Parts: sequence; structure tokens; C-alpha cells
Amino acid sequence: MELGLKGKVAFITAASKGLGKAVALELAREGVQLAISSRNKEQIEETAELIRKETGTRVEAFVADVSNPNDVKQFVETMIQKFGKVDILLVNAGGPPSGEFMQFDDETWERAFQTNLMSIVRMVREVVPHMRKNGGGKILTIASSSVKVPIPGLVLSNTFRAGVAGLMKTLSMELAKDQILVNVVAPGRIATDRLKELDAANAEKLGIPVEEVTKKMEQTIPLGRYGGPQEFAKAVVFLASDANSYITGSTIMIDGGMVPSL
Repeated sequence: MELGLKGKVAFITAASKGLGKAVALELAREGVQLAISSRNKEQIEETAELIRKETGTRVEAFVADVSNPNDVKQFVETMIQKFGKVDILLVNAGGPPSGEFMQFDDETWERAFQTNLMSIVRMVREVVPHMRKNGGGKILTIASSSVKVPIPGLVLSNTFRAGVAGLMKTLSMELAKDQILVNVVAPGRIATDRLKELDAANAEKLGIPVEEVTKKMEQTIPLGRYGGPQEFAKAVVFLASDANSYITGSTIMIDGGMVPSL
């Protein structure tokens, strides 16, 4: 299948590790030029160099906190100056702390709101005018399987991921006339450092070994295992490519069949 990605430009936030990094690497393998950001200068520069060496594609790294409006604006403006366009936007951010409702004060809620919802609002607002000039584009955001079924102990994520799904569905309708396709990718249990942290927290709460938590969770997945970051990334690459010309306004579950149909 011809994906039509060679020479495209993708802006990706929170790309220094985990799923953001996996998607960046997979897009680079298809010939996409990358503008990647992270809060951690050392990590994002290491990731950029790794992708350059492995794929030979152009990668520009930028230090930005997506919860900071000025950082978002500077990231987009700087990378537009460098590349002249943006074809693909993948908005990603680290997940909020795990925990139950009564554990969190207003400050924690506000921080999660800024990081996991307003970051998307601001990135899209900055990028859309450039996509319109370019005749279209693809906007994606990484959410969670919790947009379909809330996950116990993740009240912050459950709340804001659901808001993200509503926002992206609305944007898909508003931006369709501009040939901008908008989708959510919702990972289930993909083997990243974030998942290891969640499994460890769950194990501590239950007073059992983390290996037992992992085994129990794998038993809830029809495919019987956690997914790999590259498996997740390949699905995202398709949605970002020219091969996807008619999927918009969807939340695509990448979960090995874990979440039942509703």
C-alpha cells in the first residue's frame, strides 16, 4: 500500500519516549520530516539524534511544556519557520497521576486540565491556519481506552480523555470542509514505561507482586498479551497517511480487543 508520506512534515509533542517516540520513529521510516518536542531537553535531543541515525530523515527538536501556552506557540512558530508547513499533527502528553477522586485538590485537577485537554486546544488552534493554507492535513491525539470504559483509579485521566474525545469529534465536523481529518487513537495496555508505572502502583495498592498484576491484566485481553509500541505506531501512521482519505471523527481502539463494544 502506498502511504504517500514521503516529504510530509509532522509535528509531534511529548515525543522523547513512549508512544510519542514510537510514532515519530515509524513516521520517519516512511520518509516524514519531524518537528518533535518534550519538556526534557536531553531526552528530546537524544531521540532526535537516534531517529536521524536510524532513518536519515530531518528531525528538529524543541523543548516545550504543552501545558504552557507560550511554549506551544513558540514550538509551532519556530517549526513553521524551519519547515514552511505542517501536514500532520500528533498531540501527545504524559498522563496525569493515578488515584481516586477524594485524593486530588483543585491544583492537581487544574494541572491535568492544562496538560491533557488545553494542550490539544492550543496546539490545534496554532496549527489549523497553516493546514488550511496547505489544503488540508491530519490531526491526531493519543488518548486512552478509558474514553470508552473508565479505568478504576484513574479519575483524572478518565475525565479529561473523555473531554478530548468530545473535542476531537467536534473538530472533525468543523474542519472537514478544510480537508483536515481529525481522529483519536486510544491505546489499551501498550508496553511502555507509563504502563509499568501503573502496574507498579496497582501492585502496591493490592499488596501483590507486579508480575501478578501484569498476568491478571493480560488475561483480560483477548489477544492474551500487552501490545508493543510499534504495533500502536503502525496504526497511527496509517491514519496520518494519504491512504486514509475517509476516516475522520473516530476514536480508534488499539487494545487487542480488551474493551468491549458499547
